[in-house]
Amino acid sequence: MKLAVVVLALAMTGCASVADIEHTPATMSVMSGKSPQAYAECFVAKIAESRKPPQIEPHREGLRVIVPQKFSSGTPTAIVDIEKRSGGSSIKLFESGGNNPLRPKDIQHAVTACISGD
Repeated sequence: MKLAVVVLALAMTGCASVADIEHTPATMSVMSGKSPQAYAECFVAKIAESRKPPQIEPHREGLRVIVPQKFSSGTPTAIVDIEKRSGGSSIKLFESGGNNPLRPKDIQHAVTACISGD
């Protein structure tokens, strides 16, 4: 029974669009000393180990990285908004199913790993 609930929860989070995801509360909000371009390059390199290549597009005063699901490249699972700030960037992570404790943590780990350093 527990397995059925987990499968149902994962299936329900798989149908989100970019508009749906960007209207959810941010699951992370951090600052980095890196420029939006440098942060996006770091994030894409870190996430490449577990996901297909994300889509990067200009957004406001920075960049938006749209991360695909693990097993489906056409459906987004997360959005990382990187905005230019004096001395660096502000980063907000929006995830489909962000309140699901069983969701993969690879995106959050990549966001955190790129705040400073390599």
